[in-house]
Amino acid sequence: MPRDQTKTDELVRRSAQGDAAAVEQLFAAFRPRLRRMVAVRIDARLAARVDPSDVVQDALVDASRKLHDYLKQRPLAFYPWLRQLTMERLIVLHRRHIKSKNRSLLREDPDNLLINDDSALELAARLSGGGSSPSRRLVRDELRTRVRDILSRLSPNDRQVLELRYLEDLSTVETAEVLAISESAVKMRHLRAMARVKELIKEGQV
Repeated sequence: MPRDQTKTDELVRRSAQGDAAAVEQLFAAFRPRLRRMVAVRIDARLAARVDPSDVVQDALVDASRKLHDYLKQRPLAFYPWLRQLTMERLIVLHRRHIKSKNRSLLREDPDNLLINDDSALELAARLSGGGSSPSRRLVRDELRTRVRDILSRLSPNDRQVLELRYLEDLSTVETAEVLAISESAVKMRHLRAMARVKELIKEGQV
């Protein structure tokens, strides 16, 4: 994804003028970040049937169809708009293919899909600075369970910040755009969430 906002703005401007090459450049630039988002959140059972790249491709087809209206109104920044369309596509696939009798895979918030097991383990390692030695394998497995419990104890806002920053690898600016809040608010939520995570680990509650 282009980190240069000026470049992104220029491509969006050219796209609004009907420059097809600019549209292709925009979609190509953001494709890896969208695939990362899908890979983080796709359920393992769904991943066995659907490749994240296919989810992104379908979302970009949706985006291409809706691009004209977006460029006229621009209700939000370009990447958050693409991410929203991709998330909607992923939600539809989860609802169609994955059924749970005991609980909804989407929880109460359909815009916040549960991270999958691999992502939970990755987040645990990144939050703890984890190790990779064989002797720590059991610890890593336990961390995966613990990090899910820890995330469940955080407010939805704080949990989102950790997932966006550490799993989707969004910058502070990008996180602010996705959540439609200020950069200072992102930093505050991040600090609060990390303090809460450390507190829960230290107390041994999970």
